[in-house]
Amino acid sequence: MNYRAESPQILCDFLVYHETIQGHSKKTIDEYFLDMRSFFRYILASRNGLELAVETVNQQSIQSVDLTLVQSITLTDIYGYMSYLSRDRGLNNASRARKVSTIRSFFKYLTVKAKVLKDNPVQDLDTPKIKKSLPRYLALEESIQLLNAVSGKHQVRDYCMLILFLNCGLRVSELVGLNLSDIRQDYLRVLGKGNKERIVYLNPSCQAALEDHLVLRNGITSLEKNAVFLSQQRSRITVRTVELLVKKHLKSAGLDAEKYSPHKLRHTAATLMLQNGVDVRTLQEILGHDNLNTTQIYTHVDNANLREAMQANPLAKIKSKKK
Repeated sequence: MNYRAESPQILCDFLVYHETIQGHSKKTIDEYFLDMRSFFRYILASRNGLELAVETVNQQSIQSVDLTLVQSITLTDIYGYMSYLSRDRGLNNASRARKVSTIRSFFKYLTVKAKVLKDNPVQDLDTPKIKKSLPRYLALEESIQLLNAVSGKHQVRDYCMLILFLNCGLRVSELVGLNLSDIRQDYLRVLGKGNKERIVYLNPSCQAALEDHLVLRNGITSLEKNAVFLSQQRSRITVRTVELLVKKHLKSAGLDAEKYSPHKLRHTAATLMLQNGVDVRTLQEILGHDNLNTTQIYTHVDNANLREAMQANPLAKIKSKKK
């Protein structure tokens, strides 16, 4: 996607700032562009008195968007856009909240960084409330069941990938992006969201699985000379292929493949670590979360510890009064 060709200058400057100064990934920049394009299309259709239907809004070119138009945008316009996203496009609260986040970032850039806007119209913008649900994860016995079920032509490779998911809590994008040069003795150099690097240490299970995999991997000639994991076509394995492989092995293990995914294996790793004494701040570093609030969703899953805490209350054994 070539956002530079499709963006008016004011939007292009914002995207370049996030790409070059903030160091955000191409995927993030593309999402920002699509969010802002959708918003500006709605604003233009509204300003031109057009029917605010999806087909009409999507036909608007945003090339005419300039500072004058942006300065005219009010909080009422943005609430109207949120209503359009919900009513006409059927977006849920989580999807609308992400678009609100992008719009906030855009106006913050214009007021704080570029300093071309005096007042920020989204300063008092409410974010759609997102229903919080507990992360789904495999129990320890189910994790072992999954690992024991791995078989097939690429058994060693697949087992290694699952071990890394379940022990290190890698994102699937991080796993497929691993290079041979990222493997350093007892740790991995992982490139996470926003091109941020972190160190993930390897326990004995991970080290053994990687060693077994690399014996086979080093014997394969590939144009992707630095890729740790290769597909059957000898190219770097894709996110989609990994997702399908995870579901295949889940089914072989007798587990519900519809309920779990590579990201749920990341949840599993986080939960197992918390249940076995890892503190939340350390887990934040391991998972590569920018915000501690993101990590804290895992603190709600350790029911055994919660039960023990309640039993430890000295008033737990006080008998009730009988009438």
